[in-house]
Amino acid sequence: MTLKIYNSLTRKKEEFIPNKPGEALIYVCGPTVYALSHIGHARSAVAFDVIYKYLKYRGFRVTYARNYTDVDDKIINRANEEGVSSDELALRYIKAFDEDMAALGVELPTHRPKATETIEKIIEVTKSLIGRGFAYAAGGDVFFSVRKFGEYGKLSGKNIDELEAGSRVDVNEAKNDPLDFALWKASKPGEPQWASPWGQGRPGWHIECSAMCMQWLGDTIDIHGGGKDLMFPHHENEIAQSEAATGRHPYVKYWMHNGFVNIEKEKMSKSLGNILNIRDALKENSAEAVRLFLLSSHYRSPIDYTTESLRENEAAVERFYKTIQRIGDEWPEVKGIDYCVQCNEDGFKPMIDAMDDDFNTAEVIGILFREITKANRIMDAAKSSGKKDGLIELSHALAFFQEASKFLGIFAKRPEDYFAEKRAHAGIPAEEVEKLIIERNAARKAKDFKKADEIRKELLEKGIILEDMPKGTVWTVKG
Repeated sequence: MTLKIYNSLTRKKEEFIPNKPGEALIYVCGPTVYALSHIGHARSAVAFDVIYKYLKYRGFRVTYARNYTDVDDKIINRANEEGVSSDELALRYIKAFDEDMAALGVELPTHRPKATETIEKIIEVTKSLIGRGFAYAAGGDVFFSVRKFGEYGKLSGKNIDELEAGSRVDVNEAKNDPLDFALWKASKPGEPQWASPWGQGRPGWHIECSAMCMQWLGDTIDIHGGGKDLMFPHHENEIAQSEAATGRHPYVKYWMHNGFVNIEKEKMSKSLGNILNIRDALKENSAEAVRLFLLSSHYRSPIDYTTESLRENEAAVERFYKTIQRIGDEWPEVKGIDYCVQCNEDGFKPMIDAMDDDFNTAEVIGILFREITKANRIMDAAKSSGKKDGLIELSHALAFFQEASKFLGIFAKRPEDYFAEKRAHAGIPAEEVEKLIIERNAARKAKDFKKADEIRKELLEKGIILEDMPKGTVWTVKG
């Protein structure tokens, strides 16, 4: 099966044929760094992290750029409120974003450009647009003439005659048309500013991404991604200004947009006060559970973040590692089997087919947990019969898990490391738990089952679950 991508521009799945055979150029819109990043940012970052990993897994040479918007009205306003410079505020939240991404297992892109480091390119592109008749200067500002770009609206499907000024474009009497958007803004007192042919000023939001994309990847690229909320006006404006400035079409071959994250069935918004920061989510849940939750739905679908859904994903992660631990404890000979050739031909095909069908991580995770169920059934049957039938099947399952982890970015830890991390976050010292386990084992040996049950109950009330395994009693933290 060939790799197919749903293209937001054509509204259909298309075979992925990059501009240069064997290479893939990807640009994804990153955060505007004026506050802590929220779970919506995590959805986009994790989705495109998997796409980045999978393209490399399939043998493509991938160059991936994800930007930081570090000059913007929101940044300026927040900096003024806090009495700090825009640079200081932006750097603080860039650092926080990078920390959150690292916690979620998001791989660093090839390039991470900042808007403030791309001013020369922004000015160059703006001059080109003026020279080609697509933009005009007015009182220190420069605006793009939307109606002069005949294909405006081709991404969002909006009719130009029905459009109003984009929500992030300031209404300005200097505009020739209310639809025109700012490429360059004359500076106001106290704002960041740079010298330009039109006077001191700063870039508009939309031109930043076009310039950063051109500088780091070129005039035409293979994939451009971001949240669905960016389709209009941001990505529509990117297409217009980029293709008008260079004369090259298409600016982007495949447009990809991820779905929204709702919180308890409500749209995430400041007015509802339900913005969920990534680091707050990680205080309540493990990073692996959050990542599994984000990948358990197709990247284009909306998802609903609830306490219950995260609890289920936490339990699913634990179930996975318990199964791997059980295979290692009960079937150590499985790891010695040479499974790779057969597994690549047979066991991996459903996984590859799912990923080749517009990166269907939800299907891959479904297959993965079916393999978990199958593995436990094999081990249960062997325990009942006393015969170890199923060595090859278990080895195939392990191989599948190992391969899936390479692009899903989950389930790559050793079980002992996973459980050690869970214990470290328990509300009771590990030494105290081990002491109580010794007391319980002594009670069981003395046939004092009442005391043994009381200890188990005491630990369970503190969130500690005991399991009596062939090699002794092990404990985990309740999901």
